[in-house]
Amino acid sequence: MTDQSASFVGSIPQFYDSLLGPLLFNDYAADLAGCVAALQPGCVLELAAGTGIVSRDLRDVLPPGCRLLVSDLNPPMLEVARQKFHSEENVGFEALDATDLPFEDASFDALACQFGVMFFPDKIASYKEALRVLRPGGSYIFNVWGPWEKNPFARIAFDAAATFFPPHDPPVFYRVPFGYNDVSTIESELTQAGFASVTTRSMRLQKDLPSAEDFGRGLVYGNPLIDEIAARAGDPEQICAAVGNALHAQLGSNLSLEALVVTCKKA
Repeated sequence: MTDQSASFVGSIPQFYDSLLGPLLFNDYAADLAGCVAALQPGCVLELAAGTGIVSRDLRDVLPPGCRLLVSDLNPPMLEVARQKFHSEENVGFEALDATDLPFEDASFDALACQFGVMFFPDKIASYKEALRVLRPGGSYIFNVWGPWEKNPFARIAFDAAATFFPPHDPPVFYRVPFGYNDVSTIESELTQAGFASVTTRSMRLQKDLPSAEDFGRGLVYGNPLIDEIAARAGDPEQICAAVGNALHAQLGSNLSLEALVVTCKKA
């Protein structure tokens, strides 16, 4: 996995869950969970589950008898996720690498992954692993962010943070999550991995932005950008203020989002 995908640690999970989840992730999580539940699976594996935003929705819409295994590379993220469940719920947690799954072939009816595939260093290898652990006829459903122009908050955060550092060395985190959304590339790589069919759809959202200041704080402290700032001896509070001010000036109270939802099926 990439260094950045392994860096959602420390206080990052709490900021990610509380300040970014309601604006960026919850609506897409409900959509993804609904797609998985419609398959009526008996056993589901979630990859790169983070703080359990999709996980909670999955458990709410899947039948009680359906086994749900929630996984992520980062134990600190999983600890936040674990707190969203009661001990009697049919859900397990495991820290694992999505490009090297520790399961036997044909172990799951469905796999789900929200905004995680972009971080996988070898995407075809991750797709081959997903295919391997799926049962015949099983489906892998995941989403990825669209480009910056469809998600302007990311470009705003990148630009605002970059002004505090030399032009040759800006924090680069926001280039990663929004750099894997070419439909032809995704379909080609999934087909190369062996999936029998691939469908994609765009999901656009228009949301109210109640507090640019809070959102800006989440965009700085809720992902590995904060580690990049620290490594460059930057002042995170100054950068939070700059990001919040830029969001307010350029977006006002309107937040536009776009993601690509991908469904692929094993023969």
